[in-house]
Amino acid sequence: MSFIADLVARLADLLEPLFHGSAMAAAIVLVTACVRLLIHPLSRAAARGQKARAKLNPQIAELRKKHGKNPEKLQKAVLELHRKENVSPLAGCLPGLFQLPVFFLLYHLFSSSDIGGKANALLDHKLLAAPLGGRWADALGDGGVLGGAGLVYLVLFALVAAVATFNYRRTKRQLAGAPLPAAQGGEQMPGAQAMAAMTKFMPLMSFMTLFSVAVVPLAAALYVVTSTTWSAVERAVLYRNMPQGAAGAMATAM
Repeated sequence: MSFIADLVARLADLLEPLFHGSAMAAAIVLVTACVRLLIHPLSRAAARGQKARAKLNPQIAELRKKHGKNPEKLQKAVLELHRKENVSPLAGCLPGLFQLPVFFLLYHLFSSSDIGGKANALLDHKLLAAPLGGRWADALGDGGVLGGAGLVYLVLFALVAAVATFNYRRTKRQLAGAPLPAAQGGEQMPGAQAMAAMTKFMPLMSFMTLFSVAVVPLAAALYVVTSTTWSAVERAVLYRNMPQGAAGAMATAM
């Protein structure tokens, strides 16, 4: 982790002529963007896989009618269909799985008070008036909401709220039109109520980032905000041709 810390510090030195005292914050944003850029080919592959699965929805609907009263048999039939069509049901998980180790490494780096037994010098830097090692509670205690550090957090909260609202509306559109799985005779399949609750809850998960930004150190918050914003733009571009209700239909099928 000391190597990563040195790399970020050197990058901040290169950015200092442009960003001056906020060079370390700019370096965090740039490192986050580079990580997401490295993962982008996996995201593109995941998008292609999800679109391929969406094309199977009519066949999956027929399987639901045929095996509606036997969820275990339905799941086996759906997996067999995916295998036959050479479509992986797990392809969409790859970007998240590859990103997790990097996320935890950078999060630990920017939230630890010491590295290798020495004080974490990265957290001594600031984004304008807000220390990168501080939290929103610290900003409220040092000048309040409209203080120098408080205003930095207000801008971050506004950005996160805008991205969350965009994601919320997009997820609602994706899930719209996905009927609950029903057995023959109109009876709901087991788990349909749970699926309905999840469908209502999923769009609201976009706003969890607001809580994260409020409680983690500012350096880690910058990573979260940058990564979330990147994800929103990336998914909007890669999934722009997804049929309405396709995401929800695939979830209910599995």
